[in-house]
Amino acid sequence: MRRWWAPHRTAWWIAVLFMLGSGCFVVAPLPAYLSRVGGRADAATFFVGSLLFTSAAFLQWRQSIDADRWSSGVQLLGTLFFNVTTFRALSTAVDSGSYDRLVWRPDAFGSVCFLVSGYLAYVGVAGGLLRRPPGTLEGAMASVNLFGCVAFGVSAVAGYVLPSTGAVLDATWTNAATTIGALAFLVGAALLLPEAAASPRGV
Repeated sequence: MRRWWAPHRTAWWIAVLFMLGSGCFVVAPLPAYLSRVGGRADAATFFVGSLLFTSAAFLQWRQSIDADRWSSGVQLLGTLFFNVTTFRALSTAVDSGSYDRLVWRPDAFGSVCFLVSGYLAYVGVAGGLLRRPPGTLEGAMASVNLFGCVAFGVSAVAGYVLPSTGAVLDATWTNAATTIGALAFLVGAALLLPEAAASPRGV
C-alpha cells in the first residue's frame, strides 16, 4: 500500500487526478451509462472529468522544466478547451444550429492541443516520431499517451455535426474513440503512480 499511497507528493496527485478524469471519460460515452443516469448527468460526468484533467495538467505544468514545459503547457491549454466544450454541452443540444461553433469547435481545438502535446512528449523520449521509444516506464507512458491523443483526435473528427442533417458524423466512432483514448490515458496515469509515489518528498 505504501508504494501507491503518497498524497504529500505533487506527482502522486497528478497521477490520481489524471486517473479520475480518465475514468469519467471512459464511462460517459458508454450507451449503458447514458441510459442509466440520463443526458444531464452524462454531460456533467464529461465536465467533471475535464476539470480533473485541468487540475492534473496544471500541477504537471507547474513542476515541469525545459522541453517538458512545452508539452505540459499545450496539454493544459487543451484541457481548458475541454472545460469549455463540456460545459457548453450541458445546455447545447446536438441538433442546435450553434452546436458546432459552441461545442464541437473547442473540442477540436482541445484535441489538436492534446495531439501536439503527445507528439512533443513522445519525441522528447524517443528522439523522433518514427523512432522506437526506450523500453522504460517513461517510454511506455509516452507511447500510450500519444495513442490516447490520437484516439481523442479521431473522436473529435467523428463528432462533427453535419449542418445539412443536424446529426453527428459518426456517433459510434465518437463514443468508441473517446472511451479508448480515455482508457489509454488511464493506463498512462496508472503507470505514473508508482514512480510518483517514490518521487522526492513534495515533488
